[in-house]
Amino acid sequence: MTDETITISFGRGHLPLSLPAIVRPTIIRKQALPKIVDQPAAITAALNEPIGSPPLAQLARGRNSACILICDITRPVPNRLFLRPMIQAMIGAGIPRDKIIVLIATGLHRPNLGDELAELVGDPWVLENVRVENHYARNEEDHIDLGPTRTRGTPVKLDRRFVEADLRIATGLVEPHFMAGWSGGRKVIAPGVAHHETIRTFHSARFMEDPLAVQCNLIGNPLHEEQLEIVRMLGDVYGLNTVLDEDRDLVCVTFGEIIASHAAAVAYVSEVTQIASPRKFSTIVTSSAGYPLDKTYYQTIKGMVTPLDILEPGGTLIIASECSEGFGSAEFREAQARLVDLGPERFLATLTAKNLAEIDEWQTEMQLKPMRLGRVELYTTGLSGDDRMLTGVHMIDDIGKAIERSIAKSGDTAVAIIPEGPYVVPRFAA
Repeated sequence: MTDETITISFGRGHLPLSLPAIVRPTIIRKQALPKIVDQPAAITAALNEPIGSPPLAQLARGRNSACILICDITRPVPNRLFLRPMIQAMIGAGIPRDKIIVLIATGLHRPNLGDELAELVGDPWVLENVRVENHYARNEEDHIDLGPTRTRGTPVKLDRRFVEADLRIATGLVEPHFMAGWSGGRKVIAPGVAHHETIRTFHSARFMEDPLAVQCNLIGNPLHEEQLEIVRMLGDVYGLNTVLDEDRDLVCVTFGEIIASHAAAVAYVSEVTQIASPRKFSTIVTSSAGYPLDKTYYQTIKGMVTPLDILEPGGTLIIASECSEGFGSAEFREAQARLVDLGPERFLATLTAKNLAEIDEWQTEMQLKPMRLGRVELYTTGLSGDDRMLTGVHMIDDIGKAIERSIAKSGDTAVAIIPEGPYVVPRFAA
């Protein structure tokens, strides 16, 4: 055993690793960022000194309605910090309280209701004073058709509650995203409050298999470019973006014109999130970043894709994810069943001719990437029975023994450990 106790994110806490004595661990995590001591003051300063727009109080003046988008429960956005001051500024500027709505950008995820809704919003005052509603991508009547994008012909249908609002603000978390480059900003609009046809177009193979549709890349990324075009089709939209450290504490907040404020947050976090590695590893141990991202196996796949740049071909990728809520949607389960039945190559062949992806099969498509490169092993406490078989990966009950087997196979005792999973992007730098 190594003397140091090493832990990785798991559920609402951390999972200690029992490493074999021969292991030479390399721990890969984000560079430390200075915590914001006075978080309310930082929020106020961002709203009063925005990027590329007037202050919020000025923006709200003369408006009759407002819609604030927030991410769903799968993202640990600190909504409790900024929703009330934003809403109070709007009310103070004259927008009627009953004309302000907080809209949960669920994409095609399930709605957030009851206790989960209270946890997501994080401030009872907000729930008591304004409407808080979920987006439902499959409700035809809830959307306005803006026509196709000029560049790639993506059908653009967005939630009318957002489109028709006088003041439109998207809020979110800026972190690496394995297709769109970075989360937050424009992504909270599409796919966040988009119709299922828009979302399924984004997730079709022509986007998903594009080599530029990868984490931390915005240049030439077809998803990002389509999202920017959708923002321009909408007109004036503003964004509040947050950046969190490994302790989930706020380290950066930006507000302003949606593209400019998002770019500023990306610039802040980009270098500290992408970590250079002088070598590749035959054994990698990572996580699904803990709660709330590791609530389902569906979200777990993100953690399998992020470290691939430093995985030796034929190596072993070990991922720990609690999966406290189980597998994922019925559609995702069906896609995984087809993967297990057909195998990776035949499964991919069924996708490439489609203009519209089937709901949630895109995550299965992303799982093909680590499966092409090496062996994927999953440690979880939340899956049982058929769910374990439907993952399509190798199930393990002991991470230490899995590491031993991987080392015996490769003959290499160096092991990369990524405690925060997909929130950190290792880069091979020879």
